[in-house]
Amino acid sequence: MSKTKVVIVGASHGGHQSILELLKRYDDVDIKLFEAGDFVSFMSCGMELYLENSVTGVNDVRNFSPSDFSDNKNVEILNNHQVTKINSDKKTVTVVNTKDQNSQEYPYDKLILSSGVNPKPIPVPGNDLKNVFLMRGYDWATQIKAKLEDPEVKNITVVGAGYIGIEAAEASVKAGKNVTLLDVIDRPLGTYLDKEMTDILEKHLEDKGVKVLTGVNIKEYTGSDKVTAIKTDKKEIPSDLVIQAAGVQPNTDWLKGTVELDNRGWIKTNEYLQTNLDDVYAIGDATLAYSIPADNHVPIALATVARREARYVVKHLFEKNPALPFSGVVGSSALSVFDYHFTESGLNSFTAKRSNVDIKISFYQGSLRPAYVPAGKDNPTVYVQLFFNPSSHVLLGGSVLSTYDITAQGNVLALAIQHKLTVEDLADADFFFQPGFDRQWSILNVAAQHALGETDF
Repeated sequence: MSKTKVVIVGASHGGHQSILELLKRYDDVDIKLFEAGDFVSFMSCGMELYLENSVTGVNDVRNFSPSDFSDNKNVEILNNHQVTKINSDKKTVTVVNTKDQNSQEYPYDKLILSSGVNPKPIPVPGNDLKNVFLMRGYDWATQIKAKLEDPEVKNITVVGAGYIGIEAAEASVKAGKNVTLLDVIDRPLGTYLDKEMTDILEKHLEDKGVKVLTGVNIKEYTGSDKVTAIKTDKKEIPSDLVIQAAGVQPNTDWLKGTVELDNRGWIKTNEYLQTNLDDVYAIGDATLAYSIPADNHVPIALATVARREARYVVKHLFEKNPALPFSGVVGSSALSVFDYHFTESGLNSFTAKRSNVDIKISFYQGSLRPAYVPAGKDNPTVYVQLFFNPSSHVLLGGSVLSTYDITAQGNVLALAIQHKLTVEDLADADFFFQPGFDRQWSILNVAAQHALGETDF
């Protein structure tokens, strides 16, 4: 009896999890995973740690290597193999070997697309100059690392003040460089946090030596061979190195006319993560994920999303119409910005507006531990923002910020949002108390009580 042929496109989180789930659940599968790049499963989210010498080595910043599955006869990992076309009538994919450019067709019974996203270069004159880099992938990581260690590189400009841009700016400051951080919107991290928190972080960035310029439009990168400056509508910025971290775009151009995409190129799926093609599924960063709090399909480029989707798809891979649809995700993340740590989950003002979701907002500021513990390092200020439905009080989002590592609170918020708890539920939730850690009412209890108009205890 022949084995079921499962083809996976993309070796990052979604592709890796798909292999693990297939091997765990089924014995009679023949798995082929195609990866266009040379280095399999580099974790770009670990790039800052690598740039700051906080990893065992750049070759270890990965989910897996092909050798991890070399003893398994059911798995074949083919790097430097780019899938260029789905031939749905024949149930094959066309694959080009990027080393010799030879093309070959491979059959599939089931096809899982986890093609991911590509960094978005700024479309201005000079973006092809030397020392204009992107902040994503193995090759860029090693090149940026070399420049951070180059004494000739003194001025670094980071374009884009989202997570990746903040990480690039911090790593560059720690390498002793003069750093400017640019963004077209009015504040750093503006799509992740509301203004109450970004104001705190923007000042902290500047205190640490980052020049923050927002509301800036780039006109061109200048230089004869390599970049020397950036011209904007506000000023010219000397730059020996430009790191572009201005967002991503779905890697789906090769799917146009075959797989249904939205007007920005994101893959559309139904509630079972099936595409418009029979036996073709899509997961991960290139798709529109179902957001529980938004009750809408939106791009959520997170490893956690890809892995949950892969787990669901493989579990139901041989069901025409699974009994249960994919339950959706919340979308949660965290970041350190020098001395501050924050976590955010679900919706905020920006993402709620994008999905036409009506929200009520509460912002709370208080101490982590009881008042009899002196304010400072051992009893820092914590900022909590909650977003909830104005009528039902169901929690739709939240964020927590402090110089203390309170990011575990983000998991509490994520679970509360996923299970559609209310502000009242959070206000009364039974958390532990020990004055070495927290207050008699936990910081999340108090933030929820504040949202309900109660007096701070």
